[in-house]
Amino acid sequence: MKRIVLMMAITVFPALLWAQPNEEPKDTAWKKVFRESYPVINSLVHTKLDVTFNYAKSQLNGKEWLTLKPHFYPTDSVLLDAKGMDIKQVSIMNGMNKKSLKYTYDSMKLNIKLDKTYTRNDKYTLYIEYTAKPNELKTEGSAAITDAKGLYFINPTGQEKDKPTQIWTQGETEASSVWFVTIDKPNQKTTQEMYMTVPAKYVTLSNGLLKSQKKNTDGTRTDYWKMDQPHAPYLFFMGVGDYAIIKDAPYKGKEVSYYVEKEYAPYAKGIFGNTPEMMKFFSDKLGVEYPWDKYSQIVGRDYVSGAMENTTATLHQESAYQNNRQLADGNGWEETIAHELFHQWFGDLVTAESWSNLTVNESFANYS
Repeated sequence: MKRIVLMMAITVFPALLWAQPNEEPKDTAWKKVFRESYPVINSLVHTKLDVTFNYAKSQLNGKEWLTLKPHFYPTDSVLLDAKGMDIKQVSIMNGMNKKSLKYTYDSMKLNIKLDKTYTRNDKYTLYIEYTAKPNELKTEGSAAITDAKGLYFINPTGQEKDKPTQIWTQGETEASSVWFVTIDKPNQKTTQEMYMTVPAKYVTLSNGLLKSQKKNTDGTRTDYWKMDQPHAPYLFFMGVGDYAIIKDAPYKGKEVSYYVEKEYAPYAKGIFGNTPEMMKFFSDKLGVEYPWDKYSQIVGRDYVSGAMENTTATLHQESAYQNNRQLADGNGWEETIAHELFHQWFGDLVTAESWSNLTVNESFANYS
């Protein structure tokens, strides 16, 4: 994440405390407690999602095929993160057939009783139908990320004339489980498939590569994105909107692209155009080639932080937008672009096991 937001919060916070001396101090015991790695009973293997969007209600309707395996010990149950959803069906796949499973759900955790005991040599695939309702979920953000709804509908019904309609996601730290069912911990990694059905006038962005696009008879289009390399659930991303896609020179055959609102299309390379050179510089310095299939950057309205290093698909706040007059004085967003790109190695490829170690991710990105 962009560190400047956190630095501002650190600067302002003591002043707020001084201005409100009569308030009781909040419990800070958590600062002394090391948040160790989350116990791994089941391991994520693969996540396949098929999602549609209800713009009027700011909701997502999802179908999910989640493949897991016991990490070490045999188990006959699995505990998953699913925040504020309507769970409509939970089954286990037997070939193409589905067998309903018993489960309990408390609006945050989905506890599923499996059909038998599985060992670490077994894989099993769950099928889950659900509705994600991010605007109905009461959450708290942090100093660096001001909100934790996971899934954001920006001007979904078009009532605000001067603002585009967009959808974007923000997973760090554990908000991805607002829009899909998972084990929302940094010590889990999974490959990914994503089918996104959107109005045909919009473009989409997700992790990995765009494999196909299918026009539907109802004026929508279904885009299929595939991520063959495992990554942590907090790095999953969806972006939807009326964007121009500006493609830069590929880096060693890998797509480098920028998703910007159409009025900023003429300036996209002025803002982001040093990205291929940065990819080469970091690859050379680290001795590890850029590890993913592509690198895209997208700008989202009303973003709740500075920027986020979603694997292959970094999201920036609208402060990234600059025109030629502003760029003539120097690219004010260049440091952030470098910071988030470096996370593709430290954070995305090498991931902290515990959120207590998140400072390692940020320190390396700052050093970049």
